[in-house]
Amino acid sequence: MDEKVNAEITREKDVAVVAFKTASISNVEEISVISDYIKEFIDKNRPNSIVFDFEGVKFFSSQVLGLLLEIRAKLKAYEGKVVISAINPRLHRVFKITNLDKIFTFFPSRESAVKAAGGLA
Repeated sequence: MDEKVNAEITREKDVAVVAFKTASISNVEEISVISDYIKEFIDKNRPNSIVFDFEGVKFFSSQVLGLLLEIRAKLKAYEGKVVISAINPRLHRVFKITNLDKIFTFFPSRESAVKAAGGLA
């Protein structure tokens, strides 16, 4: 992509891992670029599962929740799964307040999330 993307997608077997490369995900344009990057990856690769690794992220806007829900719906169309790893306890509270903790599965580390996600699909 031409624009700087503050996320990196790697593959571990059938599991894609989206790692954010910034402590704050709040810029509307930045989130839009990340969203397009992830959707393009999904369309080309159809991963069975995606792990969103939030290690190092201290803040995100509510638009990120929308992104996660959108990606979840995209993968659900073919039985894919979305899981979340290494999320800051303060950010995890946002999921609890919005009841999104009921639809996403959380893991303490990227490694545990990848291992579990590999068995989910």
